[in-house]
Amino acid sequence: MSDKITAALKVRPSARQLRWQKLEFYGFIHFGMNTFTDQEWGDGKAPARLFNPAALDAGQWAQTFKNAGMRGLILTCKHHDGFCLWPSRYTEYSVKNSPWQGGRGDVVKEAAEACAKEGLAFGIYLSPWDRHEASYGDSSRYNQFFLNQLRELLTGYGPIFSVWLDGACGEGPNGKRQEYDWEAYYALIRELQPEAVISVVGPDVRWCGNEAGHCRESEWSVVPAALQLAERIQEASQKVDDGKFSRRIKSTDEDLGSREAIAGAEELVWYPAEVNTSIRPGWFYHASEDDKVRPLEELLEIYYNSVGGNANFLLNVPPDQRGLIHENDLNCLLELGEVLRETFRHNLAADSLPKTCLEFDLGEVRLLDRVVLGEEIELGQRVEAFTLYFRQSGEWLKCYEGTTIGYKRICRLEPVQAKAIRLEITLARANPYISQFEVYLSSDRERCR
Repeated sequence: MSDKITAALKVRPSARQLRWQKLEFYGFIHFGMNTFTDQEWGDGKAPARLFNPAALDAGQWAQTFKNAGMRGLILTCKHHDGFCLWPSRYTEYSVKNSPWQGGRGDVVKEAAEACAKEGLAFGIYLSPWDRHEASYGDSSRYNQFFLNQLRELLTGYGPIFSVWLDGACGEGPNGKRQEYDWEAYYALIRELQPEAVISVVGPDVRWCGNEAGHCRESEWSVVPAALQLAERIQEASQKVDDGKFSRRIKSTDEDLGSREAIAGAEELVWYPAEVNTSIRPGWFYHASEDDKVRPLEELLEIYYNSVGGNANFLLNVPPDQRGLIHENDLNCLLELGEVLRETFRHNLAADSLPKTCLEFDLGEVRLLDRVVLGEEIELGQRVEAFTLYFRQSGEWLKCYEGTTIGYKRICRLEPVQAKAIRLEITLARANPYISQFEVYLSSDRERCR
């Protein structure tokens, strides 16, 4: 065994990373000034009076997410335009100067309370790039401004499970030059919300590398430490709102954690992936996209490849100008939740006696097409390749070959009639610890599509 593989085996998740991984699937709410100006990237010049949702209902957001099978919600408290969804003491560009609820409203508070009521984890997105704030570009002044706003969000709204930061800075060559003090941001988050993961531009959760819902075949949580700095680089940040970024895929990032990928790394870290994409082409609501909501088949494909591929799934659902999730999005999400619940309601191996730790006799011939595997990731990620076999009578037949497992791998098979099923680990970095081995049949609605 090489020294690098030995080093990789010693890398384990933190307690906060484990809690985050177990959420599996949660939602993004992009809502703010852009919702009312029909833009994706506002310039910070739209007057606060334009923000005026007539029927905002954060309870509807939380209920919809819960019914879809999500376990958390992240709110865009401030996007690049600088408009704040809470009455920040540090800027006048916020809901306190809008006509909504007579300037006494607080979207962040309503969202946090709705999540608490529905049992969802609550997270915040706060854009470091602020196109409205006058101090932006005066690095020390703006960093203090940003820290002040971050402190407001981390102390006024209960437990936060994720602080989601991106490195967007679309100022261009003649724009303002702002140096973000990332280490100060991280230190404040650790002080005030020590259980929160810091995502994307942060040390806890990494971006999957695209916003298209594309997932890797082999997703490793143990990767070179240099990846923790990748999204800070100005050249890698979003430069232009060209309408194509949300569907762009970086094929060069396909292999991040194989033996070859980590061979030259100076240091390795536990840095698991999050797949983030939107249910619509844009991240904010646009009436012109009401007929462009992703179909159920596409959402299921992303779910299986992300949650079922050792990553978490963050799905954006943008409320409309009423402050409600549009009926088209809502209906699709409800159907998604129903299909997932139907598929994973009954583990066909739950009452079966294992003949060995990796082989189940189902007692009788059963129709199945989903096998869920998981490693005990508290002990690291070890499996590099595996094969599944099924038996109808006396002969074992191969039905699936895979690579990594990690926290969860959902193996989608062609429906087979099987009396027994067996997992064979064909390559591992050390003795594997399999914590999950479940067998299911997908819902009738999914199989019929």
